[in-house]
Amino acid sequence: MVDWSGGNDRGPTPKRDAIWACRATTAGTDAPVYLRNRQIAEDWITATLEQDLSVGRRVLAGFDFPFAFPQGLATAILGSETPLALWDWIDARIEDRPRANNRFDLAGEINARFPGIGPFWGNGLKRDIPHLPRKGNDRTFRWEPPLRRTETLAKGSFEIWQLSGAGSVGGQGLMGIPLLSRLRRRFGPRIAAWPFEPGPAQITLVEIWPSLLADQVAGQSRPHEIRDAAQVRVLATTLARMPDKAMARLLARLPQDTAEGWILGVGHETELRNSVGQGRPPPETP
Repeated sequence: MVDWSGGNDRGPTPKRDAIWACRATTAGTDAPVYLRNRQIAEDWITATLEQDLSVGRRVLAGFDFPFAFPQGLATAILGSETPLALWDWIDARIEDRPRANNRFDLAGEINARFPGIGPFWGNGLKRDIPHLPRKGNDRTFRWEPPLRRTETLAKGSFEIWQLSGAGSVGGQGLMGIPLLSRLRRRFGPRIAAWPFEPGPAQITLVEIWPSLLADQVAGQSRPHEIRDAAQVRVLATTLARMPDKAMARLLARLPQDTAEGWILGVGHETELRNSVGQGRPPPETP
């Protein structure tokens, strides 16, 4: 499980609001890993997947950012609702270095395709960017509905149009989707993106939202543990220990169109929460 970030390199000291990852199997849970920037994170993720595949493991790889946009954006850009093609389109246009990226510029370019100002907002840079307002209230064009269906059910989740400030999942999505695009090219038929592609595959990519287990994470956190680390540890452990039939229910075909993607566990919150180990958190892995 990976807690993502759309920002710049966070330095050598582990801290919150950065990239954290945790790997768990039925045999146990590794210590959460702090990854200071996306380049280091991609190397770690790729190496970990290669290692697990080399010994025949199947992998559920979860990432904490939206895999798709509300209905209609892909059509406006590409002419059809093809989320995986939009992944490649974004990957071809994102420029990413440890201390700089062009997510705000790309959002402005997308906004320019629509009348008025919007739907993306939240320019977090000092320089102005054409077509990208700094505040949501400055928009004259808003996407309707602003949330995906899965987000309307995941109470407290934020809209993907926000690029900066608390809850800026839009920036995380624009900087995370290129990674998913590259993983699909690297692993080919061994990988499937849920819920867009039929499985099973050796690697299944899923969208996660650790806040579905907010109370459980609080109860399972260790003293002085960074929240992001606790979130990926608890979620990875929970999913690794979940019985096959319960996991199959989480991954079952959804009743509505899946072009907008789906957060794993939405609609199965009680089952997911009941799968979290009770009592004191497990001891740290040496």
